[in-house]
Amino acid sequence: MTRSFNTNIIARITVLVIAGMATGWSVAAGAPPEMIITAFVILVAAAVTLAWYINSVNRMINYFFEAVRNDDHGLVFGHGQGDPLVNRLAENLERINGHIRQIKVENLRQEQYFAALTEHIGTGILSFNSEGFVIHANSSLKKLLDMKQFSHIRQLEKIDGKLASAVRHIGYDDEKLITINSKEGTLTLLVRSTLFKSMEQPLTLVSMQDIRKELDEKELDSWLKLIRVLTHEIMNSIAPVTSLSGNLCSYYIKEGEAIPAGEVTEKMVQNTIRGLKVINEQGSGLIRFVETYRKLTRLPEPVRSAVRIGEMVENTVMLYRQELKEKNIKVTLTVENGEMELNIDEKQIMQVLINLLKNAAEALSGRPGAEIAIRCGTNKGGQAEVMVADNGPGISPELIDEIFIPFFTTRENGSGIGLSLSRQIMRLHNGSLKVRSIPERETVFTMTFN
Repeated sequence: MTRSFNTNIIARITVLVIAGMATGWSVAAGAPPEMIITAFVILVAAAVTLAWYINSVNRMINYFFEAVRNDDHGLVFGHGQGDPLVNRLAENLERINGHIRQIKVENLRQEQYFAALTEHIGTGILSFNSEGFVIHANSSLKKLLDMKQFSHIRQLEKIDGKLASAVRHIGYDDEKLITINSKEGTLTLLVRSTLFKSMEQPLTLVSMQDIRKELDEKELDSWLKLIRVLTHEIMNSIAPVTSLSGNLCSYYIKEGEAIPAGEVTEKMVQNTIRGLKVINEQGSGLIRFVETYRKLTRLPEPVRSAVRIGEMVENTVMLYRQELKEKNIKVTLTVENGEMELNIDEKQIMQVLINLLKNAAEALSGRPGAEIAIRCGTNKGGQAEVMVADNGPGISPELIDEIFIPFFTTRENGSGIGLSLSRQIMRLHNGSLKVRSIPERETVFTMTFN
């Protein structure tokens, strides 16, 4: 192919040179005008032919790129022009154009597939650019927000200002829970986001899901569990009182009538006194139980101030280090950023940390090689967190979801409110308290601050 091209170029240049020399000789030798004109015409024709031949390849390549730019995939070049180079180039360009056409067809199929997929799922999907113009909004989103057309996120202002602000300012890989009012009533939307690029254009992808049903089911389940625990505790206190008071009444009432005072014996009086003491103890225990419940439900709002979280953790661990040492429990503390400050209620957060340390110490009681590891730092999302890990017996999968329920406890002398109260405090701080456990290996409680 290259040889054919070179041969054609050399032949045309040779003709051009010869024609030039002939024209020059004719003029110098004083040849007849006809000969000079003929030689000059041959010279011009040779130059034009050379330029046309070279430009024919350029024209073909330029035609190819113009066709690609204009999405003209029906491109066909002429064949059989007698030049192997041009024919081979035409074949290659048509083959490349075919590949591009096939790639675009595959991309179109992928777009149609993902478009059908987003239309099929029940979660609302929205993507928009940096200027707020909507690139895509699936039917689930439009149905959820009762919108027929959605072209710009400013339209969310008509639905709810909080939702519009949340979508406009949502960050990378962020998640927000937003309650809005709609024609169908109150919606609780879980809004998630991520960022990506399409054709070098930054886009934000947002998903919205109404989780009212899930929240209602979770709330109902929590209430049922709480009611079961309250019923169990109250029945444990009331049943002995009812039974004992019935027995005491039987001392003094016969066949529905009070017995004469002369029939009251010293033994009956002593039994009555003991019975009343038991009733008093049970009543006092029930009052303490109710006071504990009131404490749980009337937790004060946090009094926030700037606190160095690492220093607070160190001080709390210092308070209990000697006590833990006496129980043969090894304590390790890692503070990754001692200068990190959080706007928190120091006393409340210290109470959470103390609860976790006490629980870990009780779980490790009497176990060889007992160890508690505390870590203060940040997670992958940049959120501050405090982790308390122990190598105790762990928590079984059956109980892992129960331990935060008020008054639920697996310990004989436990109140069952420590973890529930701790989680409540973390929620008041816009944070969370989570647990993971591998039985007989480790249990890790994580305090996360948003």
